[in-house]
Amino acid sequence: MEKKEKNNREYYAIDVMQILKALWQRAWIIVLSGFIAAGIGFSYASFMITPTYSSSIMLYVNNSKLSLGDTTFTIGDINAAKSLVNTYSVMLKNRTTLERVIEKTGVSYDYESLSGMISAKAVSETEIMRVTVESTDPYEAAKIANCIAEILPVRISEIIDGASMEVVDSAIPNLNKIAPSITKYTAVGLVLGVVVSVLILSVSAMMDDTIHSEEYIIQTYDYPILAKIPDLMETGTKRYGYYYKYGTRVKKKGDSK
Repeated sequence: MEKKEKNNREYYAIDVMQILKALWQRAWIIVLSGFIAAGIGFSYASFMITPTYSSSIMLYVNNSKLSLGDTTFTIGDINAAKSLVNTYSVMLKNRTTLERVIEKTGVSYDYESLSGMISAKAVSETEIMRVTVESTDPYEAAKIANCIAEILPVRISEIIDGASMEVVDSAIPNLNKIAPSITKYTAVGLVLGVVVSVLILSVSAMMDDTIHSEEYIIQTYDYPILAKIPDLMETGTKRYGYYYKYGTRVKKKGDSK
């Protein structure tokens, strides 16, 4: 029983070494697969995906008394960077506001599509609100952002008495694309190529039931080795009555020539 358990433990160790050996012998396949997949990722990001650009405006929320219904409060009573920006973001991305933006800019989006292109957040927990517009056209993104800077303050003053916003910074076309990241796609392609090739080669090695050496038989089974066929590539190759070994011709015994 102890001997059988020993053989089983050695069997699994040999399997692992066999897989590692197979991967090492085919390392060029792994490297080539990685480079090919990286090239595919690079080409896909460069030529297949439409670049996206962004443009931003910054708006200042005035520190004055606000009146919403029967409730009156000051901005000092709330966290302007969180509460007000969240409130104004909802007002910005609702249907009425965005339809006004669409009508004034003349863009060919519905309000739901335009809403997905717009984001708003507070700048470093201050009373300044940054509105960012993303588009496949950098000039269109700037146009929409500047239109929001005109319409949003009016829209907010219609709903909240005493609320006002001032433009801190207007939008300009930014020609530096924000997506896609060619480096990211190339790196992901490289990793996927290496991982997939390693998995395929590992599965192929595990399914290979060929006996590669006498050590495999000795350590796996309790069968004695009765004979072994020599490797002629190691001892020399027979050609026309001569044995060639390491480039040197050795005359065969009994050959008169």
